[in-house]
Amino acid sequence: MMDDAPTGPLNWWQTRRFVVAMALLSIVPLLWPDIPPLVDLPGHMGRYRVQLDLHTYPWLTDWYNFQWQLIGNLGIDILVQIFAPILGLELTVKLIVMSIPPLIVVGLLWIAREVHGRIPATALFALPLAYCFPLQFGFVNFMLSMALALPLFALWLRLGRLGKIKLRAWIFVPLSCALWVCHTFGWGVLGVLAFSAEMVREHDRAKQSSEHRFGPVTTAGIKRWAIAWFRGGLQCLPLALPILLMVAWRSGEHVSGQTTDFFNWRAKFAWLTMMLRDRWLGFDIASNALLGLILYKSVRDRNIEFSRNLGLSTLFLVAVFVVLPRIVFGSAYADMRLAPFMVAIALIAIRPRPLPGDTRLLALENPGLGDAELQTIVMARRRRSMALFAMLGLAFVLVRTGATTVSYVLFDQRYARELKALDHVPIGARLVTFVGQNCVADWKMSRLEHMPALALERRMAYTNDQWSMAGAQLLTTKYVPAVPFAHDPSQITTLMQCPRQYWRPINRSLAKFPRAAFDYVWLISPPPYDPKYTQDLTPIWRDGTSVLFKVDHVDVAPVTKRGDFPMPPRGKNPFY
Repeated sequence: MMDDAPTGPLNWWQTRRFVVAMALLSIVPLLWPDIPPLVDLPGHMGRYRVQLDLHTYPWLTDWYNFQWQLIGNLGIDILVQIFAPILGLELTVKLIVMSIPPLIVVGLLWIAREVHGRIPATALFALPLAYCFPLQFGFVNFMLSMALALPLFALWLRLGRLGKIKLRAWIFVPLSCALWVCHTFGWGVLGVLAFSAEMVREHDRAKQSSEHRFGPVTTAGIKRWAIAWFRGGLQCLPLALPILLMVAWRSGEHVSGQTTDFFNWRAKFAWLTMMLRDRWLGFDIASNALLGLILYKSVRDRNIEFSRNLGLSTLFLVAVFVVLPRIVFGSAYADMRLAPFMVAIALIAIRPRPLPGDTRLLALENPGLGDAELQTIVMARRRRSMALFAMLGLAFVLVRTGATTVSYVLFDQRYARELKALDHVPIGARLVTFVGQNCVADWKMSRLEHMPALALERRMAYTNDQWSMAGAQLLTTKYVPAVPFAHDPSQITTLMQCPRQYWRPINRSLAKFPRAAFDYVWLISPPPYDPKYTQDLTPIWRDGTSVLFKVDHVDVAPVTKRGDFPMPPRGKNPFY
């Protein structure tokens, strides 16, 4: 539904070429790194290796259970299953992750175009949110679903504007199911956005008509909104089929995970300050503050207004953000994931307000000018003002993109140094890894928390960082000798016991891990530890504080047979 139908030539930021340029620019930070430096992504890549080669390397079945099931969290898992045998696992994952930012950019600008008729200059400030904190955290299925939900919402608006309601209903039944399979969150956000848009459209229809098939429509606004609520819900029924999939998923066997931590206001406020969190605290906070300043000015400035369509969408998303707990079905940071998209929708909702008062004021200053001349002068002034604002928005995009590119290059260099340890790990080794962490996480985060899984992905080795939650993941661990160092978060270690954390101090981890269950110990940037706990371990690689030890014992599993298996086929890069 288009709120306005502007006329006149397009500005440079409203052209298709500009949209394509912004989409291509959003890819730049991900071009250099072999592995996108996202916190959880290496852990997911370990799971992808198991799903692809569980029966190729038989010892994997001794360590892991993997079973396909219909859950609302399968987006990249399915794409990997299709494309990894052709392109290789690491290249497939990189290409999929590279598609997420441009999809978000195109989705936001397309939505703005459908709602306003033209892309407002303020929409440019929303584009850096394509690299929001949830992406940095590595919530890749979630981010892919959101990247798909935005252009799908734009398509929903376009078909509604063109009056193709029946066609929209037919095509969005399978599309909504596919989006739910990718990740439940994206489907839910699409439903909220579509419902708010249909409410505005139905409200306007009721306002323009004195008769309605559900009864006469009076001038009372409450009644019109009640009708709009009901009819908007009917229009969104094509999106409702995944509700049945959700019920089947959450009522199945072996489903675990609590939904808890409601109304954690401190955390919610923190998420709003972390929307662009990456590496540099001051820079990222200043960037967040700029977005907040734009929204504040838009509310206060009489020359600016919010689209009723996207304004209502923003209010709905704010309500969801407030009500949503921190943990949903055992999955943490549920409300944090919504924050950047809530703000992005608010930013693209902003546009210049029609100002007849400007014309009247100009007429008082220039009594000899006619109405047409006055209108031309006012529009020229506004055009210059919006062009300046668009230049500032483009500068913001370029600065954030450049900073993210530099940040990712630095992370990639750190990855390259640490991963040299894997040159000394044989195929099929049993590896326990301890990654150093502070009790209060650094702003930039090390991005090393799930690096151990790359030993699983590249060397088919056992690693103790896989998530093991029945019903939430397709993979669970079953390597009993490794307990209690069998799965996440046993790989995280600290200098001392941290409050309200399950992480073990480094000395306790080194003293207590079951040596008979593992062949190697990999310390990745560990905190200081007592050397007496590694006296029975043989160092075979070291770089700074990171070190790889061999456990000196007689193997209890057929490691020698594992070495007879070749590495999976790859492309020109030996790790692809």
